[in-house]
Amino acid sequence: MAKEKSRNKKYGSDIKLDTLIIDDAEYKTVLTGKFKNRKKYEPKNEKEISSFIPGTIKDIFVKEGAKVIEGDKLLTLEAMKMLNNIVAPVSGKIKKIWVNMGEKVTKNQLLVELE
Repeated sequence: MAKEKSRNKKYGSDIKLDTLIIDDAEYKTVLTGKFKNRKKYEPKNEKEISSFIPGTIKDIFVKEGAKVIEGDKLLTLEAMKMLNNIVAPVSGKIKKIWVNMGEKVTKNQLLVELE
């Protein structure tokens, strides 16, 4: 983001403007410290399957080293008295299973890793 100085007409002081580009449109603005220090977006790694809600692992249907195709059932997560089937988002081979049956998991905890 390029910086440029501008005269603040209301207060009569110099302020630094940042360039913000959104959909090929360029804007000059003052960015807050909160915005500048925010956690940067990182695309999700589809080979790492994490829990989307806290719960308990009820069943595990695969073993390490097994080949799975997209949509195959990997495990069942019980949360809020509901059974949620966790399926493979992509085809691959099971690299590591990070949980055991009966284990309580937290939100965003790594469950299964694919190669």
